[in-house]
Amino acid sequence: MTDRKPIENRYDFTILFDVKDGNPNGDPDSGNMPRVDIETGNGLTTDVCIKRKIRDYVQTAMGEQAPWRIYIQNRQTLNRLDGEALKAEHINASLENKDFAKEIKALKKTDPELDRRLRDYMCDQFFDIRTFGAVMTTFVKGNLSCGQVRGPVQLGFARSIDPISVQEISITRIAVTTEADAAEKNNTMGNKFIIPYGLYRMNGYISAKLAQNVTGFCDEDLDVLWQAILNMFEFDRSAARGNMAVRKLYVFKHSSALGDAPSWKLFDSIDVHKRDEVDVPRDFGDYEVRVNREAIPESVSLTEMVDHAL
Repeated sequence: MTDRKPIENRYDFTILFDVKDGNPNGDPDSGNMPRVDIETGNGLTTDVCIKRKIRDYVQTAMGEQAPWRIYIQNRQTLNRLDGEALKAEHINASLENKDFAKEIKALKKTDPELDRRLRDYMCDQFFDIRTFGAVMTTFVKGNLSCGQVRGPVQLGFARSIDPISVQEISITRIAVTTEADAAEKNNTMGNKFIIPYGLYRMNGYISAKLAQNVTGFCDEDLDVLWQAILNMFEFDRSAARGNMAVRKLYVFKHSSALGDAPSWKLFDSIDVHKRDEVDVPRDFGDYEVRVNREAIPESVSLTEMVDHAL
């Protein structure tokens, strides 16, 4: 790995983001309706959705140069990116060869450090591998343990503070597709699903031990992660998603790599609730956020991050 020093402290964090007149994360199994907990009516947004936005921001802001490259992206075959690590280690085994796995097994017998070096190359090159980890199919096929890298940064699902109201909106399109359609009609009909308003909460975790022992996630990576979270919706605008914004980012920093308190205790210190006088929330101002600092151990620092520079 490079000489960049991995983080030394464990972190936990809470993100509050909202959506107005949009669909934050459609479910393809339900006609792209917003995801909902069917028992409580609360909205859901997957960790995969938020990781995609973080990746896209880093790719936009930092470019395609190492160590900020993105491994999981559109229009890039993973085999080609995996092949870069093989070339860097001067390995001539062809990924397309049916005997690829046998060739790699033979190399491992004479070079027991091959796993680690390939893993380190991929972590050095790609921000999202250092951060979230990855399953690199090429290396799994070759029985290389570095094919599966567990990242130090993990996210749970985001859940709305209150039940959401999913509305189906009919829309018209003035353009028609074919000449036959043009002879019969002037426009076509469609529909889209929106949430008039929803405030979502997502909790995350950062393991210093995984950073130190596996991926090398460092303080510079951490700064870029915070920047990406705070601005992840600024370059992801679309009519389908409406108005989305990160409203709050609370970061708990422990005094050690193993931590000073369980995550749940820190998360419970942040209470988000609808104001008493509000019946139907339609804005972030309709909610109140309270932090019980007495419930947070003195060895854990809490920072509220807002308005990070783009």
